[in-house]
Amino acid sequence: MPRSVNSVAKRARRKKVIKQAKGYFGRRKNVWTVAKNAVDKAMQYSYRDRRNKKRTFRALWITRINAGAREHGLSYSQFMGKLRANDIELNRKVLADLAMNNPEAFKAVVEKVK
Repeated sequence: MPRSVNSVAKRARRKKVIKQAKGYFGRRKNVWTVAKNAVDKAMQYSYRDRRNKKRTFRALWITRINAGAREHGLSYSQFMGKLRANDIELNRKVLADLAMNNPEAFKAVVEKVK
């Protein structure tokens, strides 16, 4: 009995990986073994960085809140502590947006907690 090979599925699998490698430089975009390794590594990076993005944005928000709070004579930790003590439940994303784009509203929040 002749050997059965599922070339259709094999080609489809390879085409999928080559398609994902579109835009890569050199052999990474069109040589199966190189493209497969490059795509696997890219997937690892994308998984990791979806988590790192959350950290990065939180750090950015904290920096912006700190800068806004210091303009009104408070440090970040003092400001956040007083927010909690006064039961004001604004998250860092909203506070950072206020500090950057609406300084009057941010000043009102600071005056409320002082």
